[in-house]
Parts: sequence; structure tokens; C-alpha cells
Amino acid sequence: MINPLRPSWPVFSLLPLAAAVVSAPVYAQSFVINDIRLEGLGRLSAASVYALLPVSSGSLLTDERSADSVRALFASGQFEDVQVLRERDDMIIRVVERPSIASIELKGNQSIGKEDLLKGLKSIGLGEGEVYKRAALDQVKLELQRQYAAQGRYGAVVTATAKPMPRNRVAVTIDIKEGDTARIKRVSINGNDVYDDAELLKQLQLQSSHLLSFIYGDDKYSREKLSADLETLRSYYLDRGYLRFNIDSTQVSLSPDKDQVYIDINVKEGDLYKVGDVRMAGEFPVPEDDLKPLLLTQPGQTYSQKIVTLTSDIISRRLGREGYLFADVQGVPELDDANKTAKLVYYINPNRVMSVRRINFTGNLKTDDQVLRREMRQFEGAQASGEKIDLSKVRLERLGYFGEVKSENVRVPGTTDQVDVNVAVTEQPSGSISASVGFSQNAGLVFGASVSQTNFLGTGNRVSIGLNRSDIRDAYNFSYVNPYFTPEGISRGFNVYLRQTKFDNLNISNYATDSLGGNISFSYPIDETETISFSAGYDITDVQVGVQPSEVVFNFDQKNGSSFGTYLGSASWQRNTLNRGVFPTAGGSQTAAVEMGLPGSDIAFYKLTYNAQRYIPVSGRWVGRSFARLGYGDGLGGGDDLPFYRNFFGGGFGSVRGYRDNSMGPRSRLLNTFTNPATLLNNAPAESIGGNVQIEAGFELIFPTPFIEDNNKVRTLAFFDAGNIFDTKIQGFNGEDFKPSFDNLRYSVGLGLSWITPIGPLTFAIAQPLNDEDGDDTQVFQFSLGQGF
Repeated sequence: MINPLRPSWPVFSLLPLAAAVVSAPVYAQSFVINDIRLEGLGRLSAASVYALLPVSSGSLLTDERSADSVRALFASGQFEDVQVLRERDDMIIRVVERPSIASIELKGNQSIGKEDLLKGLKSIGLGEGEVYKRAALDQVKLELQRQYAAQGRYGAVVTATAKPMPRNRVAVTIDIKEGDTARIKRVSINGNDVYDDAELLKQLQLQSSHLLSFIYGDDKYSREKLSADLETLRSYYLDRGYLRFNIDSTQVSLSPDKDQVYIDINVKEGDLYKVGDVRMAGEFPVPEDDLKPLLLTQPGQTYSQKIVTLTSDIISRRLGREGYLFADVQGVPELDDANKTAKLVYYINPNRVMSVRRINFTGNLKTDDQVLRREMRQFEGAQASGEKIDLSKVRLERLGYFGEVKSENVRVPGTTDQVDVNVAVTEQPSGSISASVGFSQNAGLVFGASVSQTNFLGTGNRVSIGLNRSDIRDAYNFSYVNPYFTPEGISRGFNVYLRQTKFDNLNISNYATDSLGGNISFSYPIDETETISFSAGYDITDVQVGVQPSEVVFNFDQKNGSSFGTYLGSASWQRNTLNRGVFPTAGGSQTAAVEMGLPGSDIAFYKLTYNAQRYIPVSGRWVGRSFARLGYGDGLGGGDDLPFYRNFFGGGFGSVRGYRDNSMGPRSRLLNTFTNPATLLNNAPAESIGGNVQIEAGFELIFPTPFIEDNNKVRTLAFFDAGNIFDTKIQGFNGEDFKPSFDNLRYSVGLGLSWITPIGPLTFAIAQPLNDEDGDDTQVFQFSLGQGF
């Protein structure tokens, strides 16, 4: 039988309050605990409860220590009720456990993902396996309603219930009715005189509802977007010299039915400030005269916080080149309200010159350290350079082996002038086994398969085996490239190929070619963006002339035969500053190349080509692109011309859109080779034979794709194309020449869309030729699967 300690000994319990227990008067005599017994445990172990107690067997138990025991058990959050009793010299602790959460079910959430919600619930102690607390459930409802209100869903209703389950557990169900996002009815800016409402409002993300709001979603209120807009507004004024600008207040009000939002922003513009004196102060680890040209702010200019911040960053980077990785540069304006000027002082604290003790790589489970280390432009044991560290990171990203590259400069403990450069990479698959099926209006069904590894066995070498088949071309090739054939970065590669081109199935002369060959190539990096390349090889080409060849093809065949062995040589210069390989938005590229059929070949020739493109940011996600493609070819010695099967061809994607593939330029009459001698075919159309001159150029305006946020996989654009194919050697059947002439350029305009699908780019173009003539083969709608713009 369990008896109270004595009539005057209080029973310590949660009821009515734990505070009352602690403050209860002490009347009982103390005693030494013989044993501690626990009653009421279910899911908790006795050992975990004993660990919470401030007493143990053999301890002297007093009123105060009994109260401490109760308080400790309640503080654990595991119990709804605790009682301390005495049976002889044993301490009895009787508890009522809180239930645990067996499951959490979410219903109705759409705008906030389930994983994000569960993560948030767990942060406030509501997760599967956690102790169930009624107060936490109430807190959940308030927190979720707050989050939905931040999204503009003021009508959101959250209902949370807990259903008892066996073994002292509960199942929690959270039912959410999100409701609609409140739409912005009006955004007003009050107090502005210098800039009108229209100018200021277009700077903001949040806009009043308009015709295209269903596309852009800019009329959906969000507290975070409003905060960002206020900072944008503040920056807008600071960048234009209004240093006393202030946002006095912001009111957000709702319509009675909570579906419309009214936003009022009250501002005080202040006066315009000009830049007064500009100077630098502090320590100068490099000559001050070297830093002065970096000052973008000059006396008399309108003050701009953006330019001040940019100047500080440029000076910090300049000091970083000299090893001052932790240089601190702050541009501080000192306002003269009387003269409305701001004296600028750039305070420079270079800190210490740093050297790199060690470069550490992590995350490269497959790739050899040496492959990463050879891309580093910052070396161990050398003075640190922020510029070289950043360049090293860029070079690693360009390899394509890693999905992410992070670089961190960490001070070496116990030193004041050393850092370790820790480079963390996340490897991604650098090899592929792929197959693709595509279709083009002119090439027909296209099948391709390849096995490639750009980081073969973690060595950084590239190996590729591929084949492609279509109605006009079969191609098989094997290539191998070692990008660091020498430690200086000279690469060496090999390539062998077999190509069977069935031009008689395409829109050019009635002939076909088979080519077998190979080459060896070397590339040498001039600097970080420029490369020169050389290759040498041998090619055997057989030409099969059809029964109705063009006059040019027939005459060439009669003069030179149908099989040609050619010693090939090429040299090229490339410069690439594009910001990414697929769908770039900034930078440019240039390639100048010469390809030659060397003397000693059956037919000696040369071809000069120049390709260039430049991306020009316009506004936001609007980008302009200009491009040009130029080419010229001729024979080498002996009066030979450029072989017709190596002519330039034009029309279609990658050329002038709106004209059928390979249809532009000179044409030649068809012959009937059944007769002896061959005679012209009556009423037969002349067919395209290409030419030895290529002139093409154009401009594209790339704009955001409607309804799609991520433009890294989809691109839409408007284009203007100009160009044609010419020939300086041949004449038409009516005596006309095909020499380059601006009068004979063709023009087209249109819209295009390219989408990167799992099986390759899917590309569409709707083009309208502007000055096509009789005989031109135009094509308004063009598409291709497997070829981009």
C-alpha cells in the first residue's frame, strides 16, 4: 500500500500549476532514498527518465529536491502530469506521458510544397516521432496563416486536428484551404515630384492588374516582393543623387472581401546631390597613382551609390591581385547640405598580404587531383591572388565534369598571412551512351548514336565513338583528344571517319559522295580565351554522278575523274568569351580558319572561313545577337577551281531562314547523259550547285518566352537574316555571272523558337523572304529536331 509521506507532506503534481508545487510549504521530514520507482511509463525507457532526475538512490530527499524533480520532468516536455509519492523510504514517481506523433497528413496545400511545410513544422517541434503538444498545434495554424498571408492569400483557412491512436500516439491532420491570391488593385507612390508615377512604378515587381497579368503574375501581392520593391525604389533614388531620399511609410490595405490589395508608398525625395571632392584614405599597399584611375566617381558628377559600390569592389579586386585577399574598401559620403554636394572618401584597409599554403580538393571521387590541379592558375606556396583564384574556378567550371564548383579562402590557424584554398566540386556524369531520333524537312529521318567519355577513367581525356544516319548522310567516326598532351596545355587529338553523302536525295545536284579519311590535330592556348589549332590528314573521296547531273558536275567529272585523294591541312584561331555553351546571353565568339587540299593531292584547293557572333544585353532578359558568316574558296595552282563537292551552300537553319536548305546561290542546267554527247534536258529546272563565296549576316532579338520562367532550355527570338552564295568562276546558262553583289543578297525576317528536349533541340522558324526572285526556293515554315538556331 502506498501512503503519503505523512499528513502534512504535500503531493507534488502538475495540478493546478507546477509553480504552485515549487512554492508549496515544506512540512515533511527529509529522508534518504532507498529506491526510486517509476509508474505510468509507456513509450519512454526508465533509463531516460532517471537521467532527468536531480536525485538518485542514496540521496537525501527534501521538499525542495522533490520540487526540483517535478520541475525537471516537466521541463523535458515528455509528460502531462507528474506526482511524487513516498512508500516507506522509496521514492515513487507517477507520470502521465504525452502522446507521440505517429503521422502528419497535409491536405490542400498547392502553393507551398509538402516537403517545405514538413520541414517548417519540424522546426517548431511538430514532426513524426516527436512528442505531441497541443500548444504546438495551435502555433502551426497561426504560422501557416502567416505564411499564406505573406503570399497574399488572406482568405487561407488552416484546420489542425489530432486523432488518438493505439499505444499512446496521435495522427495529426492539417487541412488547408489556401484560397485565391489577393490581386493588386492599385499601387500608389505619394510625395514624388522629380520622377512621375509611371517612371517609378515600372521599376517595381508588383503592378496593378493589367491585361497581361495572367502571364507575368505581377499583380499577386507578396510581402517579400514588396520589401524588395522598396529597396529597388530606394536604390533608384540613391543612384540618381537623392541621398536624403526616404520612404516615410507604407500602407497595405484590403478590400472587405480580402481579394483586392491597395498599396500606398509615401516617399520624401529630398534634394539632388553632386559629387564634391573625391579622395582615398587609409593604407596604400600599391602606389596611389595606380588606384586613382579606378575611381569611377569624379567631382561634379551626380552622386550614384551604384558607382560608389562598384568603385569599392574594383579597388578591392585590384588589391586582391597583390595578395590582399581580405582588403576592405568602403566609400563613405560626407554630405554638405548647404552646397548640396557629397564629399567621397574611400577608406582602404588592405589587411595583410596572404600566401597560399595548400590547395585542397574535395568531392572529386572519380577525377584525379591532377586533372583539377592543372587547371589552377593559383599555385601553392605562392602569393595569393584573388584574380587567379577566380580564374581557376572558371576554368574548372568549363571542364564540364562538375555540376558545381565552390572555392573558399580559409585562414590557416595560428598564422596571420596564410590561407588554404578549399575547392569543393560536385561531380556529374562526364560520359554518355546516347541514341537520338530526329526529323528534318530536308534531311528526313535522322538517327544518331554515340558513346563518349569526356573524362575517360578520370584522366580528363576525351574519347568518342559515333554514328549518324539520315536520308542524305551516313557518318561514322572515332576520336580521341588529350587536352594536356604537354604540361603547358597543348592538346593532341586523332580522328578517323567514313561519310557517305547522298546529295541526290537532297535539293542540290544529282550526285553523291563517299569519303574515308582521318587526321591528327593540335591546339595551343594563347591565353584564357584564345586558341590556335592545326590539323593534318588524308581524305579519299569518290563521286558518283547520276544519270541527270547538272552541267557543272558533268563537266568536272569529265575533266578530273571521279576519285580523289587529298592531303588535308587546316589552321584556325578561336576566341570565345561566351558566358555559357548552350543559349548564351553575353559575350561573343570568333573563329577564323583555313582548310587546304595541299599540293600533291589529286585536286589542290583552299577555303577561308570567318564566323563571329556577339550577344548584347538589351534590358532585363531581352538580349540582342549579331552574327556573320563569311567564306571564300579557290583552287591551288594549275588553274584548278574549288571542287564542286566542297562548295559553300546556303539556306535554312544556320544560314538564311525562309529559303530551303542548300537552295541558294548559283544554279546549273541538268543534262541527259543517256545521249552521246550529253544534251540539255528540255524544261528541266536548273539546280543549286553552291559556290566558292559565302556572305551571310543577321541580327536576332531574344525575348522571354511567355509562360516560361526558365529560359535556359527554351529560347524565343525575332530575326533578320541576309546573305547568299556566290561564285567568282562560273557563269549561268544565259551568260549571267554569280559574283558577289549587294543587289543579289536575299533578306528574310521571322520568329523562331528552340527547345532543348531530352533527344535534342527542337527548332521552329516562321520566316518571310523579303526580296525573293523567280527561281528562288522559299519555305515559310521550317523545323528540325536535332539542330538549334
